[in-house]
Amino acid sequence: MNGQELVSSSPRHPRIASDANHFILTFENNRFASELFGQFDQNLKLLEERLHIDARARGNSVVISGDIVATNQARRTLDYLYEKLQKGGSVERSDVEGAIRMAVAADDQLSLPTMERKAKLTMAQVSTRKKTIIARTPTQDAYLRALERAELVFGCGPAGTGKTYLAVAHAAQLLERGMVEKIILSRPAVEAGERLGFLPGDMKEKVDPYLRPLYDALYDMMPADKVDRAITAGVIEIAPLAFMRGRTLANAAVILDEAQNTTSMQMKMFLTRLGENSRMIVTGDPSQIDLPRGVKSGLVEALQLLNGVEGISIVRFKDTDVVRHPLVGRIVRAYDSTYATETEEVSRQD
Repeated sequence: MNGQELVSSSPRHPRIASDANHFILTFENNRFASELFGQFDQNLKLLEERLHIDARARGNSVVISGDIVATNQARRTLDYLYEKLQKGGSVERSDVEGAIRMAVAADDQLSLPTMERKAKLTMAQVSTRKKTIIARTPTQDAYLRALERAELVFGCGPAGTGKTYLAVAHAAQLLERGMVEKIILSRPAVEAGERLGFLPGDMKEKVDPYLRPLYDALYDMMPADKVDRAITAGVIEIAPLAFMRGRTLANAAVILDEAQNTTSMQMKMFLTRLGENSRMIVTGDPSQIDLPRGVKSGLVEALQLLNGVEGISIVRFKDTDVVRHPLVGRIVRAYDSTYATETEEVSRQD
């Protein structure tokens, strides 16, 4: 191929030779290039599968050919991941998936012909002492940016999209930076087919299973001993929603998880607890309501009533934002499709 050199051979950036829709990217660091391509070039195969291109490794270079838009998306994806390796990070399959999503989204958002295509991917991130979490979908990116600027953020959508995980990470970051004095994590203790009364132990032991996902996220963000000390000292408080009544939550990062299982009165009670210098995050999935039949979800109502209110940001996740196993996204789509069909049939009968 008679390619023309487009980029300097700086060790921090890959060399790129190109003729139209055919790229050769050469990476200076052989070890990073090997990690970037993945074992048996699995990361390149994922690029081929998702972007419908051809990507073939040749030593520390990769030859990419296909549609001009897709090849540019592949280039930006590999450039971003290579820079991540240079900064001491690692590249897993989920990182590749996320980078591809962001590269595609960057092009989808450029609807005007006069707008230039982005040369480099930029993703929102949240950092704690233990780890740094980088957005893996455009909606996660929007969510993290909303958490930075808004005092009250609603994150709603399917399971597996990172709503709660990113909220806890943001709260941990605020605590470590000294921007808040405590973290308050809460969930409504609504029975989803099980009975609290049959669980052993005192009240705390009964509700802990409902709050376990919050504990897990905390331990993932902060050292275990620090989390335990903070819980003992009351710096981190994990409690059922009912314990929030009558309080003013000041200088705190407050998270209400599984909010679809709140009643209208519970949601109003919780939202009006917001005090000085506090941030509040409400997460939930309106498609998984466990309230008794006929009881309106406080989350569904709040999303309707508070849409457009100054200082409040609402971020809606979709099945395409699922970052767990790829099968989870397909399961969510199957259920949503079935429920949508059933709803249409009921509407026609009425």
